[in-house]
Amino acid sequence: MSKFSSEFLNTLSTRGYIHQGSDFDGLDQLAAKKEVNTYIGFDCTARSLHVGSLVQIMLLYWAQQTGQKTIALMGGGTTRVGDPTGRDEGRKLLTIEEIEDNKRGIQSVFAKFLKFGDGPKDAMMVDNAEWLTKLNYIDMLRDIGRHFSINRMLTMDSVKLRLEREHEMSFIEFNYMILQAYDFTELARRYGTNLQMGGSDQWGNIVTGVDLGRRMGTHQLYALTTPLVTLASGAKMGKTAAGAVWLNADMRSPYEYWQFWRNAEDADVARFLKLFTILPLPEIERLAALGGAEINEAKKTLATEATTLLHGKEAALEAAETARRTFEEGQAAEGLPSIDVPGAEFRPGLGILKALVLAGLASSNGDARRQIQGGAIKVNDAPVADDKLQLTEATFTKDGVIKLSMGRKKHVLLKAAS
Repeated sequence: MSKFSSEFLNTLSTRGYIHQGSDFDGLDQLAAKKEVNTYIGFDCTARSLHVGSLVQIMLLYWAQQTGQKTIALMGGGTTRVGDPTGRDEGRKLLTIEEIEDNKRGIQSVFAKFLKFGDGPKDAMMVDNAEWLTKLNYIDMLRDIGRHFSINRMLTMDSVKLRLEREHEMSFIEFNYMILQAYDFTELARRYGTNLQMGGSDQWGNIVTGVDLGRRMGTHQLYALTTPLVTLASGAKMGKTAAGAVWLNADMRSPYEYWQFWRNAEDADVARFLKLFTILPLPEIERLAALGGAEINEAKKTLATEATTLLHGKEAALEAAETARRTFEEGQAAEGLPSIDVPGAEFRPGLGILKALVLAGLASSNGDARRQIQGGAIKVNDAPVADDKLQLTEATFTKDGVIKLSMGRKKHVLLKAAS
C-alpha cells in the first residue's frame, strides 16, 4: 500500500519517479485536493529534447492526468546563461535567434503529452525570457541577490564539483541558480505555482527556489526530484553510439525511436515500462515476469507503447511492422532510416568504411573496420569480410537502395541523390 493518499504522488511513487521531496506530507495534502500547480523548466539548447528529458515530460503528463495544474517552462532566458549542472566546461553561448529556433523545435513535443488550453486544469507553456530579460541588474542585486549566500552557493554540486576539478566557472554560469530560483518565485506570483519538479541533479537549484520564495513572501513552495535514469549497463540514458536519441521526428525517425526501445537490455524492461509507457501496472507486472525468449515480446510492447506516446499509434505500428519485415523476412523495408549520398560517390565507388560512418553505424573508420572484422556488417543482407569493399552503382538493389546492416537490429538504407 502506498504511503500517499493522493493519486498524484501514489502514481509517481508506484511507477518509480520519486527520488527526493521537500515536504511530502504537505504536498500530499495539496495533491489530494487537486491543488498542486507544478512546473518543470526546459532550456532551449538544441532543436529537440532527447529521451533523457522524457522522465520530466512524463511527470507533467501524470500530474495533469491526476487533476493537477501543469506548466512547461521554456528557458528562453536561462538558456542565454547556460546551466552548469553536471558539466566541466561552459556551454556554448547561443544567439537569440538560435535560442528562438530551438524553442520552436522543442515546443511541438509537449502537445503529444499534455492538453493545452484555457481550462482550469489545461497545461500552460510559458517562457522565462518574459521576466528575466526585463530585470534591472541593480534592482536584481538588491531585491533578489541579497537573499543568496555565497558560502551556500559554493557548496552546490554544480559549483563545487567544477571547482574541485579545477575547471573554470564563469560569473554568468555562477548566476544560473539565482535565475532558476527566481523563476520559481515569479511563477508562484503570476500563476500560483507551488511545486517545481526536475531531475535529481537539480535538487540544489530547486530547494534554493523554495527558500527564495519563503524569503520573498510567497505561499509555501515544494520540491520533488526524480532518480537519475541510467541503463543497466551503467550508460547514460538517451545516448547511443550514433548520438542522442532525439524526440523530434525529423532528427530521429519513429522507426529509429522504436528500435531504441526494442533494444533495451533485459534488466531495464520492467522499469522502462513503468517510466515511459502508460500501461497499467498489472499488465507491466505480467510483461516483466516473461522470461527467456519471451522477454522480446515485452520489449516490442515497450517500443510500441513508448513510440505511440510520442509519434502516435499509426507511426508506432508502422515501425513495428517495418522491424518485423526487416528481421523476419529480410526485406529492405521502406520504413528503415535512410540517408542520401551524392550519386558521384558511387563512381567509381564508395568505400565501405566511409559508408558505415556516413550511415551512423560506426563512429570512425577504425570502428567500422573492427565491426567488419567481427563479422557484424552486411551489405544487402550479404556478410562483408573485406574492409576495402567498394559500393558502386552495381551494388544498388532493384529498389534503388543499398541496405547496410550491423548485427540483426541496426539497418540503414543508402540512396543515391542526384
